[in-house]
Amino acid sequence: MLDLTPQINILAEHIHALREGPTRILVAIAGPPASGKTTLAEELARRLNAQKCETVIVPQDGFHLDNQVLEVRSDLNRKGAPHTFDGAGFIHLVRRLKERADVAVPVFDRTRDIAIAGARIVPASAEVVIVEGNYLLFDDAPWFNLAPLWTLSVRLDVPMEDLRARLIQRWLGHGLSQTAATRRATMNDLPNAQDVLDKALPAMLTLTADGQIA
Repeated sequence: MLDLTPQINILAEHIHALREGPTRILVAIAGPPASGKTTLAEELARRLNAQKCETVIVPQDGFHLDNQVLEVRSDLNRKGAPHTFDGAGFIHLVRRLKERADVAVPVFDRTRDIAIAGARIVPASAEVVIVEGNYLLFDDAPWFNLAPLWTLSVRLDVPMEDLRARLIQRWLGHGLSQTAATRRATMNDLPNAQDVLDKALPAMLTLTADGQIA
């Protein structure tokens, strides 16, 4: 696994330089599925909290539409595509997060494959909110409305062949067979990843698979 310490150092420095403003700092960590968003967000939050900069993570995954809704729309096999999220609701939440107030956010329970409303509170005391998700810098409605809201935006740039290997391994870890894991990655996750790449909006910083920041 790539040692993220140098990248975390750089990102933390950028964030500390932004702490003079009156509003909460919103950091977007964007990238295709299996690009390492969650890992980076967790490591960065751990560092900032250790430096007495209160930081909370808000994943976009909390805005998955429920499986029952997706079944009615014949979209369950496309879960994770842009239209299978409550994009408008997510944008509304991000706008609320700009305010230094307590904000309730939903959390996605992967074990039960369900989003739970109000499962976490972002406290008013939080200086930084790290938002991580596939479509935070996505040039399609309604997602493109997010770009102006970020104080700092970071994109993870990972080659498609690496994403494919990671996605298959992820599904194997969920108990799928090699055939089923490959099918799931190929038929749904990789098309979503390609969509993220094809419609990517510019990021302030880009982190490449070899650990470089541009």
